Amino acid sequence: MRGRIVDSAAACGVNLRNPNLRRAQASFGAIWAGEWAATVGIGVVAFRHGGPAAVGLVGGARMVPAAIVAPFAAMVADRTRRDAVLVWVGLARALMLGIAAGIGMANGPVVLVYLALVVATVAQTLFRPAHSALLPTLCSTPAELTSANVVRGLLDSSATLVGPLVAAVLLKASGPSAVFVAAAVASALAAALIVGVEYELPPRLSGIVGMTPVREAFEGVRAIATDGALTLLTGLTALQTFIRGALTVFVVVLSINALGGGQAGVGLLTAAIGAGAVIGSLSSTLLVGRGGLARWFGIGVAIWGAPLVVIGIASNVPVAIAMLALVGIGNALVDVGVFTLLARLSEDAVLARVFAAFEGIITLGVAAGAIVASGVIGTLGVRPALLTVGCLTPVATLACWRWLRALDWRMRVRDADVELLRMIPMLRPLPEVTIEHLAAGLRRTQVPAGGMVFEQGDDGHDFYVIERGRASVIADGRPIRVLGPGDGFGEIALLRACHRTASVHARTELTLCSLDQHVFVTAVAGYSASATVADDVVTDRLTHFWPEVKP
Repeated sequence: MRGRIVDSAAACGVNLRNPNLRRAQASFGAIWAGEWAATVGIGVVAFRHGGPAAVGLVGGARMVPAAIVAPFAAMVADRTRRDAVLVWVGLARALMLGIAAGIGMANGPVVLVYLALVVATVAQTLFRPAHSALLPTLCSTPAELTSANVVRGLLDSSATLVGPLVAAVLLKASGPSAVFVAAAVASALAAALIVGVEYELPPRLSGIVGMTPVREAFEGVRAIATDGALTLLTGLTALQTFIRGALTVFVVVLSINALGGGQAGVGLLTAAIGAGAVIGSLSSTLLVGRGGLARWFGIGVAIWGAPLVVIGIASNVPVAIAMLALVGIGNALVDVGVFTLLARLSEDAVLARVFAAFEGIITLGVAAGAIVASGVIGTLGVRPALLTVGCLTPVATLACWRWLRALDWRMRVRDADVELLRMIPMLRPLPEVTIEHLAAGLRRTQVPAGGMVFEQGDDGHDFYVIERGRASVIADGRPIRVLGPGDGFGEIALLRACHRTASVHARTELTLCSLDQHVFVTAVAGYSASATVADDVVTDRLTHFWPEVKP
């Protein structure tokens, strides 16, 4: 256990050592703390003006427009720099939250406060997809990406704790307008932090051409719908966010009507979720590089619902705080699992749109949960509503468990492929998002002992990596070198647009992994570091093995 803790701490430490990751993560923490504070503030405003039904309706009114707009807005994040998108989102939120605060201070129409917060929520819905699409570009390995999502989950959890606590203090001392001011400042800080992030735009290894804007906008939805793993992850997360939406209503009703905590108690109960999420995020560092993320994700989804059943049975302040903290632990497990797996399973060309579609779907889940919870409370009462809603996620997780296990197996195979490609010097500098795409496109072939892979003078179409076995390189009838597992060959013809400069035949039975010429060349030439290494490798081989050929 001590070794795992040390390894996990070292993996997560890259977020501090890497200035780009450090800025991106701090920006996420700031904007999310503001979002949680604003959620508490708007819940109190809605309850004052219309009771539990208003809380549910306002929650839905905030989320539905955001879910509709997100896929279209995400096209920008897939076409331009994602850090620039994050800056504009932060500035837009700061402006709208500031307007909401001003209207509240002037005792203006509450509908205008709701309208400003709807626009702020639309902007917020784009932040996480753009940020999620940016992280793989700033990471180098699957473990690094997992650690980045662990750290982001910790920041999210901390924001879930700090945001509501700040809101509780400001509500006690002043009122909702002060909460909106604090959230506006946090959003402006998030925009300032993201300025200065530096990275190379990934080359488009595949793309979307000849599509109408509407169809292109919904390409993320299509990607989710046509991949069983993405569908599974999105469906379970949508159910989890349904519980999250219901909780925004349950927490307000429990605090003000059932537990006697008043409006400040809303912030306290919400902060309990954040406290548990911090604990869960710290514990989830042990998952870095350990595999099994899909099953831990499923456990996290189940934990979101089960504590509500306990609260429904024994509804008092200590039990409510303890159970909501347990919900927070589940939240940490869900975030680390789902955002790491989505990033690894999706193509970069549509990555922001996949995350936007995902965010839109789960946002609709939040809206549905808030609306349904208010209706169920009105019909059955708060305790039966907690029991009914709380059973949903444990049952769904049990039903999907075998598919979660299958997904973990699929990712173990992917990890081995990524590790194999990382053994190639010219591929080692590639960021995680590109190496994942290459690993997903690997084709395996078997060559019997004595068989020919290709002959000198052939046209070049593929780059090869040996997974098992040994091969000989022969040029002009003379042996050049012997290749083994982890060695790559065939790059000269692809990078220099010439015929094969040597023949390769199998000394033993070979298992080869091959990459298409277009994908390989686009990836290697698309980054300055990998292009430099590739040029050095090709020049060295031409100079030493074929001195008569001009490098």
